[in-house]
Amino acid sequence: MTEMTSAPARRRGFGGWFSDTGWRHAVAIAVSAFAVFPLLYVFSASLNPAGTLTGSNQLFSSIGIDSYVRMLTDPQVPYPMWFLNTLIVATVTGFTMVFIGALAAYTFSRMRFTGRRVGLVTIVVVQMFPQLLAVVAIFLMMSAIGDWFPAIGLNTLSGLILIYLGGALGVNTYLMYGFFNTIPKELDEAAKIDGAGHARIFFTIILRLVAPILAVVGLLSFIGIVNEYVIASVMLIDPEKQTLVVGLTKLVSNPRYADWSAFSAGAVMAAIPVVVVFLLLQKYVVGGLTAGATKG
Repeated sequence: MTEMTSAPARRRGFGGWFSDTGWRHAVAIAVSAFAVFPLLYVFSASLNPAGTLTGSNQLFSSIGIDSYVRMLTDPQVPYPMWFLNTLIVATVTGFTMVFIGALAAYTFSRMRFTGRRVGLVTIVVVQMFPQLLAVVAIFLMMSAIGDWFPAIGLNTLSGLILIYLGGALGVNTYLMYGFFNTIPKELDEAAKIDGAGHARIFFTIILRLVAPILAVVGLLSFIGIVNEYVIASVMLIDPEKQTLVVGLTKLVSNPRYADWSAFSAGAVMAAIPVVVVFLLLQKYVVGGLTAGATKG
């Protein structure tokens, strides 16, 4: 009887397989092709010696590394400085944002004080207004600050870092706050019985348990800062102090001649640190984004 009932199941045709699981493979292939094609197109354009997108309609029709060499050696295009400036700003801002945000999230999650609920709502409401609306105010403020403290004024990486820190701390704090609430408070109480204070509990116990959300916030902050253009273009004036996005945009800003090949080569090299950071932290991404939603 068992052999008779299991035989038809083995003879299921293509239609049955496709209706159960095959359509998922088809969707995955279509989405992957849709996502990969722009990357291949940019990589093909970066290898085009002509410097235009005209011959890039046919992928890899002509191959050369002239654009990469030009980006790394041309004195009029300080690409290495742009790359270094971007790494400095993104790394310092990411680490600082994670540390300060974790301190604030721990405070809102574990301590009870007057104005706690109002503070949580305020940092969320403030984040509803993008930094783009404050570009003029930021420029005037940093210009005035630069008259008194030139080290953090206009055209400085430190001033740009301070602006980024103020612009994203609220949403990151709220994101980490939800994850901190998933950590049992009994751990804190047990540590307090042993004589540990808030600082010791935070640095020796909590930080290890919330590593996934710290990695997610650091990753999102790093990617966002690498791709940010508006604030960086207003703050940074000298070519040697600009970031990758600002510098690369100037390569294609001339309507008469836009060096798309060099732009594509710079974009490909600029993606390397982002990909490396993502690969290092990818195992924390899913857990960090989902665990904070289980408990408010």
